[in-house]
Amino acid sequence: YHQSINHQLVLSAVEASKDKQHMFFKSQEGKSKILSLYNRKLKELNIDYSDKLVDTKFGKTNVLCVGDTNLPPLVLIHGTGGCAPQILESFPNLASQYCVYAVDVLAQPNKSAENRLDMKSLDYGKWLLELIIKLRLKEVTLVGFSFGGLISLKALEYNETPIKQVFLIAPVYIVNGNPIMNVWKMFIPLKKFIKTNNQAYIKKVMDVLFSEYDGFALVFMSTVFQNCNMDFSPLPVISKKSGKNIKTPITIFAAEKDIMFPGKKMIKRAKQVFPSLEESVLLEGSKHVPHLKDFKEIEELILSKSESE
Repeated sequence: YHQSINHQLVLSAVEASKDKQHMFFKSQEGKSKILSLYNRKLKELNIDYSDKLVDTKFGKTNVLCVGDTNLPPLVLIHGTGGCAPQILESFPNLASQYCVYAVDVLAQPNKSAENRLDMKSLDYGKWLLELIIKLRLKEVTLVGFSFGGLISLKALEYNETPIKQVFLIAPVYIVNGNPIMNVWKMFIPLKKFIKTNNQAYIKKVMDVLFSEYDGFALVFMSTVFQNCNMDFSPLPVISKKSGKNIKTPITIFAAEKDIMFPGKKMIKRAKQVFPSLEESVLLEGSKHVPHLKDFKEIEELILSKSESE
């Protein structure tokens, strides 16, 4: 009897720790801090928007909609440790020619559910497709930055029917950088920061990741790494077989000095993997998060493609 009770206690402890791993925010207090930064950024943007909470089978998903709903739809997907207001800030003019749907990715510092999906499966693609269908969008332009690139490619692998074209910026899922260099330059300082909360360590990480950053980005990333359970599992890469099946036009912006997803290596592999690769642009001197001037160029190229139709 005692053994079975002990067994139950052990099992419930294991379950509880599993649940904890599934929770993205470490505490309610941490979540409140992040959501107040989220709201602050959204307010600073000073834009007209509507927000929708869409029920998907993978979890409730928050979407910010900016622009005239009669314009062609563009779905904007941020990267790891990001949120919809930040990616909207990087592309202030897209709403002049598109109705922009900026998605809060699941299990990230934002207003969507905390369910983390399996990166190796097609779940992120299934989730995005369900979102597109529930928002009743057709002929969608997808713009994915970093982890948003993986999500965009998973959507193409799963079902590219409602997707018209895709723009990927320093995307995850095509190549990975040198793991030893990543551990040395990023992972160790990050772990030290999480342990000590010493700003010198987070600045080291930011200097490796960002071409340039402001005070808000520093505060936001510091708060995220202190208050969230980040997923540090190895990042998958798309197989040639899957890439060959994609028919949707793809444009890739690769960052030359990105240590996680090196630009030249990315363009080389993208040319081998995607027959539908329409254009690849090397952002010279750019780290993983591009310069403001690079985002402006990317935005201009996306807008010029919509005009040329």
